[in-house]
Amino acid sequence: MHGEDIQYAYGFWSLVVVNVGLFAFFILSFLTPLKKREWRAMGATLGFFVALFTEMYGIPLTIYILTAILGSRYPALNPFSHASGHLWLTFLGGGAKMMFIIHGISNGLAFFGFVIMWKGWKLIHGAKGGLVTEGPYAFVRHPQYSGLFLIMIGMLIQWPTIITALMFPVLVFIYYRLSKREEGEMIKTFGDEYKRYIEKVPMFIPKIGSGND
Repeated sequence: MHGEDIQYAYGFWSLVVVNVGLFAFFILSFLTPLKKREWRAMGATLGFFVALFTEMYGIPLTIYILTAILGSRYPALNPFSHASGHLWLTFLGGGAKMMFIIHGISNGLAFFGFVIMWKGWKLIHGAKGGLVTEGPYAFVRHPQYSGLFLIMIGMLIQWPTIITALMFPVLVFIYYRLSKREEGEMIKTFGDEYKRYIEKVPMFIPKIGSGND
């Protein structure tokens, strides 16, 4: 058999550690958890990225499961090459052009997500305890969480796995509950001003044409 037919593109645990470390560093920088509930949400978030990069570079659990279920119907001669780990390419067909499109979309979403998180973090720290309603906060009430969701969606587009696909809606629910509790505290601090803000600005997904007038 040719080398490319038996190539196994996994078991690179150093890449798992490096990538998890980089994402953890940036996310912890912009979403610094202080309270116990925030640390629980952060733990689940880091679990998402550990699962993601473990399957991307360590053990391709999703591919093992899919090849066991589909057997000879699995649409890849070498399921364990790195290119076959891009399941959209594997199941929908395509080549370098589709790969370029997938990476462009996923990396664009992740980059945009980090920018939103950074802008939100900068405004919050600059306000020194005051209410922030400008910048990304004019479009969503929790832009740092919205940015995090964009990063996760970008990663799911680039490298979908069974575990991360199941974890994503759970994480959205976790951050929804966390946001509701944070908003309760904001109402106690800012009163009717924050209630009016809630009525005007959506939680995570901006309205078309939204913004503070």
